[in-house]
Amino acid sequence: MPKTPEQWLEEAAPQKKQGIFKLFLGYAPGVGKTYNMLSEGIRRNSRGEDVAIGVIETHGRKGVADLASKLEAVPKRSIEYKGTLFEEMDVDAILARKPQVVLVDELAHTNVEGSRHNKRYEDVMDLLDAQIDVLSTMNVQHIESLMPTVQSITGVRVRETVPDWVMQRVTEIVLADLTPEALQTRMRRGDIYPVERADRALGNFFRPGNLIALRELALQQVTRAVDRSLESYLEKEGVGRSVGVRERIGVGVSSSPAAQYLIARAGRMSQRIDAELFVIYVDIGVDDNPQDQRSLAQNIQFAQNLGAQIVRTKGKSVAEEVAKVVREKHITQVVFGRSAQTGWRRYLYLSVIHKFLRDAPPVDVHIVTQEVK
Repeated sequence: MPKTPEQWLEEAAPQKKQGIFKLFLGYAPGVGKTYNMLSEGIRRNSRGEDVAIGVIETHGRKGVADLASKLEAVPKRSIEYKGTLFEEMDVDAILARKPQVVLVDELAHTNVEGSRHNKRYEDVMDLLDAQIDVLSTMNVQHIESLMPTVQSITGVRVRETVPDWVMQRVTEIVLADLTPEALQTRMRRGDIYPVERADRALGNFFRPGNLIALRELALQQVTRAVDRSLESYLEKEGVGRSVGVRERIGVGVSSSPAAQYLIARAGRMSQRIDAELFVIYVDIGVDDNPQDQRSLAQNIQFAQNLGAQIVRTKGKSVAEEVAKVVREKHITQVVFGRSAQTGWRRYLYLSVIHKFLRDAPPVDVHIVTQEVK
């Protein structure tokens, strides 16, 4: 029997190496991420695609539960931990079932001990590697590099984060958007949390200033994703866009926990201008005790999660060594951090900057000041 045109096209099409990763991004609970994800899953199922639910968190919201009931759900895995039974997404069952599309809510979720992976985003990577398309949800405050900014805006330290490299793996971002005013109205009606919790939430996390700032962060993330898509298209199509020398941002860090704030700031700068990020640690022999080593390791891990290249070097002078790295790596911008200091400490800090400027090639220097807490 001769092949149909569709069969010829299917055979000629390049084989899919990984699944497509679509993220519904929001700026606060209740903006409609899960609802929108389920709506797309139902539409795709009605068009004949094999769609299954990996995990959905309804949080008692009837509209979400009603939509979820319209799709097949892969049974969760029960895991006992410290005498309590927990239910987690069953990655092995999904891989065995192998739907074309799977819905995975709350990407930043931490799995209970005994699960296949520690974090849900790691489960998602396994599904994508198995050529399964994934629809997922997350709020912008869970992006690791934004953690210090979100804490300064809301006063809340986000415990569950997703590394920035995961965001780079996302194929498409959809903004689940709602005006802050409409979101507060939903809160007062009890659509997000029970009514008795509404007043407290509206006076804390759901304050207008918080919501406006978080919404701006979410819009910026989507804008950057659109820019990356456009650049990829232009490059693929060979459309002439003049490409200059790519910026390279370097940030000098120590074993201090405050270094993560600097790394995050430098990471956001590099994202905005599509620059390479270098994190530089100069060992001058003052971080030998176990506590400093642990803190340093955490800082390095944080930088790697943001996609930074780590440069370690030894020497007697931080200024000279950083200048040497800047020259060797052709770094174009450097970020230094300092706490609000006075007296001889301030003088010592400024002398390091002066030595760096003397020894380094022409670069832009950013000095980020933060209060010691």
